[in-house]
Amino acid sequence: MLTLVPTPIGNIADISLRAMDTLMRADVLLCEDTRVTKKLLNLLHERYGKTAQKSQQFISVHSHSEHHFLEKSDPSFFDQNVIYVSDAGMPGVSDPGQMLVRFCVENGIEYDVLPGANAVLTAFAASGFVATKMLFFGFLPHKGNERSGALQQALYSGYTTVLYESPHRLQKLLGEIDSEAPQRRLFAAKELTKMHQTYLHGTASDILRTLGGGVKGEWVVVIEAGEARTSTLGERDILALDLPKKAAAKLIAKLTGESPKNCYRRLIENV
Repeated sequence: MLTLVPTPIGNIADISLRAMDTLMRADVLLCEDTRVTKKLLNLLHERYGKTAQKSQQFISVHSHSEHHFLEKSDPSFFDQNVIYVSDAGMPGVSDPGQMLVRFCVENGIEYDVLPGANAVLTAFAASGFVATKMLFFGFLPHKGNERSGALQQALYSGYTTVLYESPHRLQKLLGEIDSEAPQRRLFAAKELTKMHQTYLHGTASDILRTLGGGVKGEWVVVIEAGEARTSTLGERDILALDLPKKAAAKLIAKLTGESPKNCYRRLIENV
């Protein structure tokens, strides 16, 4: 059996009794980072007196190795008590874990997912934005048309949207939002549940001024829902124009957020 176990996103006391018991009874612990998981188990032992069974096996399964691990795995591997934990929060939410669940579904393997800490829902609840419909984008693409297209979708979907952002790109993100939607209200948070938890409310320019020059830690950014933007121009309309394939690909990329290179390749293959 496979069990996905969420771990605290900051405060160790947020772990559930059920999660602790499940971790201690595991035969095999699949870990995003085995060092992080071993440190967590040691903390649980020191603070709560929880002792893991002896001879537990720790196996590293992260975003770059999950597919390879499953390629060489036999379903019988899950006849034992197998646990998966990411470094923090809910496995499968901007973390590895979904491929493991898919493997179980496709091979008739029993599995379970424990509820627990999650930065997305914590930030959404803390934002104060009253719209109950929400989209989660995770990390935006780093650059180019893919990033600008994804940001357009986040801003003009008509839903409250939650993003993750790294410290060295947060100011870039806020600058992009300030340029595109300067009046849009945002909520930015870091160190959720920790001693130095930070909540920031305001427009992108407000938050940039508050941050000053120093940005540390990963952030969750919640964008208040704005008016949905729809386009009456579609890919078929562009293809109906007498345009070179490269020009048509660039227009479609602007419309959809897809990279121009992928658009062009697709148009050439469909000739």
